[in-house]
Parts: sequence; structure tokens; C-alpha cells
Amino acid sequence: MDGKNNMGKPMTKNETKNMAKEAAKILLDTNSILINTAEPFQYTSGAIGPVYVDCRRPIAFPEERSILMDYAAQMIKNLDVDYVAGGETAGIPYAAFIAERLNLPMLYVRKKPKGHGRMSQIEGHVEGENKKVILVEDLMNVGSSQKIFIDVLREAGMRLQNSFVIFSYDIYPETKKSFQEMDMAPLSLTTWWDVLDVIKEEDYFDDKTITSFESFLNAPKEWADNFKKAS
Repeated sequence: MDGKNNMGKPMTKNETKNMAKEAAKILLDTNSILINTAEPFQYTSGAIGPVYVDCRRPIAFPEERSILMDYAAQMIKNLDVDYVAGGETAGIPYAAFIAERLNLPMLYVRKKPKGHGRMSQIEGHVEGENKKVILVEDLMNVGSSQKIFIDVLREAGMRLQNSFVIFSYDIYPETKKSFQEMDMAPLSLTTWWDVLDVIKEEDYFDDKTITSFESFLNAPKEWADNFKKAS
């Protein structure tokens, strides 16, 4: 597939929504998404929540991974992109899969410059200047981690308008503000809201778990506070 010359028609809202729900189902079925409202997870930040997502896990499932990457290519193929750049480390395999499908050159970006050789922070090769790049990562929570990669690529003279992740939390208002400040339009294959739709439609969890999970999505900080008070 030629990502720049065989663009096809943009997807409709219904097609995008159906794809997001199918991606959410794949993450649930591969146990890449866990929901436990009775015993919440503790995150690196110290906060707690009833959800955990591991977007590195799907790379071990060839059939499911292939479907996810086909979806990703469909989302990206209509963008004006010259290079696909993966963010260290979890974004690298996904960037490779997507670049292969779209027949585009790939780069990857380190969090810090390599400590030897060329001392590179961007790996790969770029022909010319002012090239348009899409940044690929596995997961987006608030989005602040992407800033490192975006800054590095822009400082190297590349143009970034979009980033892509397999999964976005899409529950924190500061995420939108963060990307507006970076002048970026983030794309994601699926979100917690799509997961909610799937588990409501199919028999994944009991009603009590679903109600508590939905409560968390609408007010994550309040959910954590209420859980601590009740414990």
C-alpha cells in the first residue's frame, strides 16, 4: 500500500467508531486492558485507579496485532506524512509496522542522545529539510511524555502536526490543553470510552463493576478519593 498515492476516501464517523470498538475488544481479549474496581491499581505517580492498560502486550499476538496495525494505517494514510517516527521504546515496533504498511521511511527517537558513535537522538536518515513527520507511541495518558520527542524532531527541522497512539485515556482535561500548547493534533485508535461501550454491549463485567468504571472515567480524582474514604 502506498500511503501517499493510494489514499482512498477518508473514513466516516461510523467507520472510525466501529474500528475503535473493535480495537478496544482486541485489547480486552488479549488481556492488555485490566479493570478491577474492587482492588485498584497504584500508578507510578502514586495515584490509584481501577484501570490498567499494557499496549506493549499486543505485539506478542500476531493476528490481533495485524488487525490493529491495519486500522492504524487506515487512520494515518490520508495524512500528508513523509516519515513515521517511533518514540523510545514502545512506539518503535508500532512505527515499524505502520511504516511498512504505508511504504514510508521510518525513524525512531531516543529520550536522550546515544552515548557513543554519532551521539544520535534521532535514528534513521532524513533526506531534505522541512519533512512532515508523524510521531507514534503506544499510549497517551496526559500526553506530556510526547513533548520530549516532539521537541527533538522539531529542533532537527522536521514538521509535526500529528501524533498517533494505540490507546488514549481521553479522560483528563489537561490533555487537550497540553496538545494545544504544543500545536499538535493527537490521534488514537481507541480510548477508555470505547472500552466502556464494548463492555456495556458484551458480557465482560457485572453491572456494579461497569457503573464504578464509568464513574471513574467521568471523575477519576473523585473516584480515587471516594475509594480511599470507603476503605
